[in-house]
Amino acid sequence: MNAEFVNPFLSSFINVLQTMAQIEIKPGRPSLKKNVTAHGDVSGLIGMVGSTVNGSFAISLEEKLALNIFRLMVGDTLSKIDDDIIDMVGEIVNMVAGGAKRQLGEKGFNFDMATPIVVSGPAHSIKHQVNGVKVLMPFSSKYGNAFLEICFNE
Repeated sequence: MNAEFVNPFLSSFINVLQTMAQIEIKPGRPSLKKNVTAHGDVSGLIGMVGSTVNGSFAISLEEKLALNIFRLMVGDTLSKIDDDIIDMVGEIVNMVAGGAKRQLGEKGFNFDMATPIVVSGPAHSIKHQVNGVKVLMPFSSKYGNAFLEICFNE
């Protein structure tokens, strides 16, 4: 997969967490994902459709990181993933995809975004609706780990 498609999602994710929750998150080493099992405890998935490219994008957060993002963004402390966390993950996916959409639009790649779907639970599945290579990008922070999955048909 072309880094031109991947990098806007990575930079947008880092920016959203720094801006909204003051969390510094560090990228790890990317790999190809060959199964549908999520690496986190709560995941948001959004589809993207354009005239020249279709794709989907997912963010999967470990529970500890999701709870800390919520605490830092909202000021409330939660002890487990609930509807408030699910709503927050959907909003984060929207913000990250929106930032990436803007960056890709500047390069001539325009697409529309669907409404995000959020799922949670141990070993839940993330099923991309696009047949293409799935890039898995791990991130780490002092609060836990996050994983981005990016899939485009090329």
